[in-house]
Amino acid sequence: MEKTVYIIGHKNPDTDAVASACGYAALKNLLGFSNYKAARAGHLNPQTAYIFNKFNINRPEYFQDLQPKVKYYMPKNFETVDENVSVWEALGRMESTGLRVLPVTDRNGKYQSLLHYSAFAQKILTVLNPEKPRPIATSINLIQKTLNAQPVISNEDDSKLLKYTVLVGSSSLDSWVQRLKSHETENVVVIASNREDLLKLTIENNVKLLILTSGFALNRELRELAQKHGVSVIISPYRTSPTSMLIAYSMPVSVIGDLEIAPVHPDDTITKIQAALKSSPCRYLPVVDEHNVVVGVISEHDLVLEPNVEFILVDHNEMSQAIDGIEHYKILEVIDHHRLGTLSTSYPITFINKPVGSTSSLITNLYKEYRVSIPKDIASLLLCGILSDTLGLQSATTTDFDRDIAEYLSSITNLDIKELSSEILLAGSQITGRKPSELIAQDMKIYNEGKICYTISQVEVGNTKEILDHKADFLSELEIERRSNKALFSAILVTDITQLSSILLMTADEEFKPFITFPRLEENVYYLQGVVSRKKQLIPLIAEQVSSYKG
Repeated sequence: MEKTVYIIGHKNPDTDAVASACGYAALKNLLGFSNYKAARAGHLNPQTAYIFNKFNINRPEYFQDLQPKVKYYMPKNFETVDENVSVWEALGRMESTGLRVLPVTDRNGKYQSLLHYSAFAQKILTVLNPEKPRPIATSINLIQKTLNAQPVISNEDDSKLLKYTVLVGSSSLDSWVQRLKSHETENVVVIASNREDLLKLTIENNVKLLILTSGFALNRELRELAQKHGVSVIISPYRTSPTSMLIAYSMPVSVIGDLEIAPVHPDDTITKIQAALKSSPCRYLPVVDEHNVVVGVISEHDLVLEPNVEFILVDHNEMSQAIDGIEHYKILEVIDHHRLGTLSTSYPITFINKPVGSTSSLITNLYKEYRVSIPKDIASLLLCGILSDTLGLQSATTTDFDRDIAEYLSSITNLDIKELSSEILLAGSQITGRKPSELIAQDMKIYNEGKICYTISQVEVGNTKEILDHKADFLSELEIERRSNKALFSAILVTDITQLSSILLMTADEEFKPFITFPRLEENVYYLQGVVSRKKQLIPLIAEQVSSYKG
């Protein structure tokens, strides 16, 4: 079974993370791998949303987290059975395919019950119990199809699902008359062979169905009598005993299916469904969508297999920045331009990490290495990823490699680098009306230095005044973030895209404050002349301060 491979950036994704995921997924698809899909570990920030709308590009699939869920473990191939199909036909399908269960559905695919061998055995033994014979819920058409019988006389009611009492015509005429009278209020099916006197009495008592065994056919007189009394007639290719047995198997699966097994949903966590799986007599559960349409089945055995999804990480390689739950899945590749983090695997993977300004630059270069032409919309998206991450090629992280790649994409898309940079940076700098908590979470990364943890967010603005006017609110939210992450400090780098400098708002443990060496603008606010890059400029300075604190 081919697994779906999701290409995903870090939590609280910026434009570069989402653009590189989309660009790399498109490249994989163009190389013939249709099972690769772009994903995002958070909602699009205003700048990224603006870019996707501008170029009319579909947004990648959103993941809130990667906690093990039903959809990551259920097999992609499954079968259902219509509620009107006979048990005989359904069991034949189960035997030929090796399936242990079949969800029973209506004609719209909506879940009704689950057919499994335990339910079948329980119901069929009840029907075939010779001490307490019970009517069989079926239709004449299903009986004919199950027996592969030859229709002789058919009637309008043959398709109706009714409860039938099955009698075998093997008695003396007197006792047979009494048996028929004792069931005269019921829907009667009679199995008989070549006794014309018994057949005549049977037809005159208006039974619903007469089954002739061993290939016996009615003479003209009896045939006309059967038509007169509205008796349906079929010819079974079997003798009496197997014919009697097979009628029980003509029941529709709607009668046999287990109604007690409730379905689960693809987004249910494995933890949530484990109790239901354990209590299921067949250790299987049907899976339905929000409209109760069957989309699969899941079993206890599926949970011990590897999940049906794998991942490629772009624009990050630290577990603290990866989407929650990634540790449950296989990581195939990492493509990044940040410092090496704490990610480790027990198997070799493809790892591309270069000191450039943008992961989108690396993805574009892969197109060139594979000699694959870049679709115009993807080229536009990758160019925006580069310009966003390098502040229009003005950041200290920008390399000649990024500039060359940006020019290459500009020539493909006919987009002016300077104009596009101004446009998307302006789209990302609009903060009016947005809450401090939203701006802090928008592009927040968690860093680990041994046992020490800290968080640094970044936001780009056209003027830092609006942030400073709400300094108290920002510091309050930063302190909440610091405490919730048990961090040494939490900070937000506010970059002025017009001045190419930043201010840093920070709340910190009292013991760490003496080690902060940035020029102080106000209490808990620092001025960082010429600093615009969190990765290349701020983090190295912060690392020195943390190192001094650790002693």
